[in-house]
Amino acid sequence: MEDSKVIAAVHEFSASSKHRFLLMITMSVIVSIALVVISMAMYNSSGAAQLDLSRPGYQSVRSQAVTDDSDFQNYTAGGVINQSTISEFKTLYAGQATKTKSIDAFGSDPLSPDALGLTVITN
Repeated sequence: MEDSKVIAAVHEFSASSKHRFLLMITMSVIVSIALVVISMAMYNSSGAAQLDLSRPGYQSVRSQAVTDDSDFQNYTAGGVINQSTISEFKTLYAGQATKTKSIDAFGSDPLSPDALGLTVITN
């Protein structure tokens, strides 16, 4: 008689654990959908969507984007590390750090085109 109670209890436990697993999967999907909806709402409301030229709606103006950053020199990723390469890196870093420090991040408009270094193209 005891064995039948144990078997019934095991069967009941396995059935409820299957339901808990399905509930966990369902809740995970619901939470992930909610997070995607929230992040897309933030993406659109923050203005980042207007800056994203990779979107299909901006294919016509993508060619007008200025890709030449003539005052920026890229540091090579390969090569030997010696005193001259370190001093070259420090010089390039100091130039970019000076530009970054010149912008008032807590000012009235830190994302203005002038603060971001963007040029407005007029036709």
